[in-house]
Amino acid sequence: MSRPLDVLSNALNQTVIVKMRAWREIRGTLRSYDPHLNLYLESAEMIHPGNEETGEEERTETLGNIILRGDNVILISPPS
Repeated sequence: MSRPLDVLSNALNQTVIVKMRAWREIRGTLRSYDPHLNLYLESAEMIHPGNEETGEEERTETLGNIILRGDNVILISPPS
C-alpha cells in the first residue's frame, strides 16, 4: 500500500497537474516537494479551460519555474 508522499516521490521529474484554490489549474514538471506540499515545478503553465457553450478553446499561460505554497494545493494528479 502506497502512502501519499510515496506517490509524489514516484511522480518526481514527471508532468503533474495541480488544482489550486480559486479554481486554478497548473501543469508542470514536479522537481521537488516537502511535507507541507510546497511544490517546485519547472516549465509550469496555467491552464485556462475552454467553454463548449461559447466555443472557447482551452488555452495555457506560461509561468516557467515556480514554487507553489502547499496551503493553496487542493489536488495533485500524478502521471498515469
